[in-house]
Amino acid sequence: MAESSEQLELFSTMPKGLPEYSIRESARARHVSIKVSLNKDVEVVVPRGFDPKRVPELLQKRRSWLWQTVQRLEQQTAGLEPHHFEEKPSKIEVRSRDQTWEVLYKQTSARHIELTQPAPLTLIMRGDTDNTAACTDLLRQWLNRKARAEFAPWLRELSFDIDLPFNRISIRGQKTRWASCSSQKNISLNYKLLFLPSELVHYVFVHELCHTIYMNHSQAFWNLVKEKQPGYEPYRHQIKNGWQYVPQWVE
Repeated sequence: MAESSEQLELFSTMPKGLPEYSIRESARARHVSIKVSLNKDVEVVVPRGFDPKRVPELLQKRRSWLWQTVQRLEQQTAGLEPHHFEEKPSKIEVRSRDQTWEVLYKQTSARHIELTQPAPLTLIMRGDTDNTAACTDLLRQWLNRKARAEFAPWLRELSFDIDLPFNRISIRGQKTRWASCSSQKNISLNYKLLFLPSELVHYVFVHELCHTIYMNHSQAFWNLVKEKQPGYEPYRHQIKNGWQYVPQWVE
């Protein structure tokens, strides 16, 4: 994220030192990258073999950007509803399909956790429901299945309507992308799209289908997006704040 003069005004006095951070080594990383999550956790991703003792010096060079980013996230999340920060959700708002699911928890002596759907728009979790991590992991698996059931036919119908065929569809829980399209015309969708309004999901689908023709963001690509979805421009800007729809437990 680029720094700007507007961001620089967020602090009258820059905090001393650095925010707390963690270091993760990645075999896929080619250079050092810094990620700040919605809950303000700072993660430094380094290539394999990189000397971790060099990280503080690198962060010092980005200290201003780091603190500005942390405070910006604090300001942006300040207006979110309390249920956005629930460790275990009491409801799941599937805005893409205009559904609100109720989630009930039944603590039992069973060591494993079972998720069932006893009624429309109702999920019940039974077992060791005090295990928050296990509960949210099971719910993310449900999101994956739900996304495949909802998005696969939606994307294929849209593909037919705008005459932009693709090959295969996959569902994942990407950290930084809503979707992607490979050179083989395989489209990967993030199950977090379930939380977005349907008009934003539609834009993401059109965007990725246009990548089956142009594997870039050239002017020709945007001309094709405009042809397939006239008036797309507001959604291009709105999707940048789409993360605000995704509750913290999903991450």
